[in-house]
Amino acid sequence: MKTLRFLLEKEFKQMARHSFLPKLIVLFPTLMMCLLPWAANLEVKEIHLGVIDRDHSPLSNRLTHALEASGYFRLVAFPESFPRALEGVTSGATDVLLDIPPRFGEALERGEGTRVFIAPNSVNGTKGELAAVYLSAILKEFSVALRAASSPVSPAPAVEVATLHRFNARLAYKPFMVPALMVMLMMLLCGFLPALNIVGEKESGTIEQINVTPVGKFTFIAGKLIPYWLVGFAVLTYSFLLAWLFYDIVPVGRFGTIYLFALLFVFGIAGFGLIVSNHSATMQQAMFVMFFFIMIFVLMSGFFSPIKSMPGWARAIAAFNPLNYFVEVVRGVYLKGSGVGDMTRPLLALSSFAVIMNAWAVWSYRKSR
Repeated sequence: MKTLRFLLEKEFKQMARHSFLPKLIVLFPTLMMCLLPWAANLEVKEIHLGVIDRDHSPLSNRLTHALEASGYFRLVAFPESFPRALEGVTSGATDVLLDIPPRFGEALERGEGTRVFIAPNSVNGTKGELAAVYLSAILKEFSVALRAASSPVSPAPAVEVATLHRFNARLAYKPFMVPALMVMLMMLLCGFLPALNIVGEKESGTIEQINVTPVGKFTFIAGKLIPYWLVGFAVLTYSFLLAWLFYDIVPVGRFGTIYLFALLFVFGIAGFGLIVSNHSATMQQAMFVMFFFIMIFVLMSGFFSPIKSMPGWARAIAAFNPLNYFVEVVRGVYLKGSGVGDMTRPLLALSSFAVIMNAWAVWSYRKSR
């Protein structure tokens, strides 16, 4: 324990004396938590809408104004024909087209059914799909409002649909995005920094001085892991504070649940960083290897797209991704109030990852180097 204490003292002194590292630990979480939830946002607004109004009735005008007032669409064109409208889609000036047929208002006033045509520009598949979904939802609301205001003799809809959005009633994106950003922050800091640690000592020559001491491999790796463990907890606590101050986002569940899983996640990802450092000859090599794995971790973590929507081979790879499980945990605690008993699978997965990575880190360190 005395040897470990001296090793920890050495690591913290090196961190404090570093010209950039203390600033990085504070500035990086601040910038990510303050900027990314606004920039990395899948909510689509300012959709350029072209309306082909073949009816020119009060009801078609009312529908057009309802679309513009929704806040999602900006009317940019009123083409006279569909071929002319497609020219705007081809040039990129129009994102989605709405074709209102003749006698649209007359059919609605008589209580008859009518059909409109939606043509989204799907070069950007996400934007095109969301534009069509927004249009469909507004058209449905418009139809329901007309039925409510019509005479009692008008036919009632055969099926009424009631939707209840659980855990995120307003479908807000920031409560979904911010918890995942906390996980990515911990992975970047607690994965990259240990990966550069041992290889940095190799380049500076200080590793040779440690190799000639009687310090055991386990003690040496523990002395490297514990400081980044504490850094990870500090960054996580700071992220909780930023999420509350800037977005008024607090977990429905307990902070202690997140800290428990963070203990396992940081232990595992820091061990993975040390493995990369042990097997790297230069800092540049360690950085490239970590960047490669972090890209895979992020893309297959459910950070942007659901794991279940991926093909089978991608889901198999994601099953070995620790980021996938910790994102599930933090989102579950923040949005659903999940407890440890609700997340047995992530608990077992992160525990296994932490044990395997740190055992590998101890084994891969060679004092003879």
